[in-house]
Amino acid sequence: MAEQHDEHASLIKTPQQLIIVVVLAFAVPIAVIVILTQLIIGGAGMSKGNPALSEEAIAQRLKPVGEVAVDPTQPKPAPSAAVAVAAAPAAIPGAPPPAAARADAGKGKPVYDSACMACHTAGVAGAPKLGDKAAWAPRLKTGTNTLYTSALKGKNAMPPKGGNLSLSDADVRAAVDYMVGLVK
Repeated sequence: MAEQHDEHASLIKTPQQLIIVVVLAFAVPIAVIVILTQLIIGGAGMSKGNPALSEEAIAQRLKPVGEVAVDPTQPKPAPSAAVAVAAAPAAIPGAPPPAAARADAGKGKPVYDSACMACHTAGVAGAPKLGDKAAWAPRLKTGTNTLYTSALKGKNAMPPKGGNLSLSDADVRAAVDYMVGLVK
């Protein structure tokens, strides 16, 4: 009679065969992965003799695109208008400005341009627009000193000194005078 083959019989018959299969199940995939990585990255591109990997070539690739050159023979730039405005002497908070500061409307425009224009040109967050008599009328009724205090200490969404704390109180008052002068 012909031998019958059991369909459910295992090819592994001894514990020694089981150990060999388990070791090979781990070793063969690891060996294949190592060989593939060596083929991919370990070829001629990574050899020590490759000129693209020299320190000079790497430094050349990492070099900045451009450089700043300053001509020492040129005069130094003049201080900006904001610095000159900020250097003005400060007045006592809450005190009315001296008559000279009120009369100096020309000093208020550069301060307005640097600190106030962003909100007062577009009317951001309820700020009265520059030159809008209707928007400024209720504020003018409170008095100039109240406007100074609001500008110096902040009010609602407006930060103190229009967000530029480096401005002197006199500079802020000059900007207020400039804006008020356009609606009177």
